[in-house]
Amino acid sequence: MSDALKRRAAEKAADVELRSGMKLGLGTGSTAKHFVDIVGERIRAGETYLCVPTSEATRLQAESLGIPLTTLDEIGEIDLTVDGADEFDPALNLVKGAGGALLREKMVASNSKRMIVIADASKQVARLGAFPLSVEVVRFAHGASARALVKAFAQEGIRAEPRLRLAKDGSPYITDNGNYIYDCANDGIAEPAKLASRLDAVPGIVEHGLFTGLCFAVYLASEEGVAVLGRKP
Repeated sequence: MSDALKRRAAEKAADVELRSGMKLGLGTGSTAKHFVDIVGERIRAGETYLCVPTSEATRLQAESLGIPLTTLDEIGEIDLTVDGADEFDPALNLVKGAGGALLREKMVASNSKRMIVIADASKQVARLGAFPLSVEVVRFAHGASARALVKAFAQEGIRAEPRLRLAKDGSPYITDNGNYIYDCANDGIAEPAKLASRLDAVPGIVEHGLFTGLCFAVYLASEEGVAVLGRKP
């Protein structure tokens, strides 16, 4: 997705969704970054927002733009969270986690009245699984957690290959929460909610990148414009 399309999706979402005085959840990643920029522009123009960032990277960006920040503990329910996605299916189930912020992203989305996604057509799939599913695990016995992941996928008839995410220097990637991530290549997730329940039950898994029933709408950018896809009832 080109920067121009990312910006176009973010601008359309902001035009339709933003109202001064809102409490916002700010997503993480290259697409969500454009939306954070727009919130900063709106604040400089006189609008007011109180925001919860979903990662340390987003927190630093927001602070640099003068965006007032708070915490999930303090804010109560959030009016709107805007984030990106690695892929989404026709029911607006999402795979997220490439940016490593899946735990905080899901916590913020789950405490929001509405969550919307800004994306381009490359993120739209008939069935989830083209993109590896990110799973955050505690460091203790993380290899055992990886084996349990394979079993959980297999119980849903899915073959999965978890790979420990590495940082640029070759050491294990560490999340903002001090955990590891396994990226699970797989051969397709036909029933995301069922797999999510399986993964939720595995000790050692902190969170996974399956977002089911959370996304309200997707603002989908293309060269022709921005389409809005709503969740099926």
